Amino acid sequence: MKKTVAGELLKIEAVFLRPDEPFTWASGIKSPIYCDNRLILTAPKTRDIVESALAQKIKEEFPEAEVLMGTATAGIAHAALAADILDLPMGYVRGSAKDHGRGNQIEGRLEKDQKVVVVEDLISTAGSVIDTIDALRDAGACVIGVISIFTYGMKKSKERLDAAKVKYTSLSDLDTLAEVAAENGYIKETDKEKLLRFRDDPSDESWMK
Repeated sequence: MKKTVAGELLKIEAVFLRPDEPFTWASGIKSPIYCDNRLILTAPKTRDIVESALAQKIKEEFPEAEVLMGTATAGIAHAALAADILDLPMGYVRGSAKDHGRGNQIEGRLEKDQKVVVVEDLISTAGSVIDTIDALRDAGACVIGVISIFTYGMKKSKERLDAAKVKYTSLSDLDTLAEVAAENGYIKETDKEKLLRFRDDPSDESWMK
């Protein structure tokens, strides 16, 4: 499944790989990869594969899940589609509380001690998903896990998720994507090492040399 999802992301250009012409993140970091999983929603075949895989993975890894909560904004649609397949309640967590109405940060009904799985489209450093976990726990929920469509597999994200004491899984990752990309001619075989060196330490630009 990891290779299937990676192949779909490459095919619909939800993931761009440019080891020789790096993208620049808002932080100034040079990156050989750019990921826009929102494009999954406009590609019906890929969307069916991804949402079915999310639902199956949640069923396997978190069978006790009682509600899915998407991260705002990219995780919302995927949480909704997977919840529909699983016949589970769904909601989402805003980046911050609203400044009007009831001032909600969590949208959708959430009961105290309810077992929640957080759905995220992409994990890089895990900052946004940790904020989501904190908001849910502050509201009294029991966050039993996090699932993403894709992860860079960075050391920082692993450390943060371990510190949050939450189980985490992903449909695919950078290691798998690099392998599939090389096998299918998206990048040269020699570029795989560049991608993995970037993953190990994004702030070290020596991978570009």
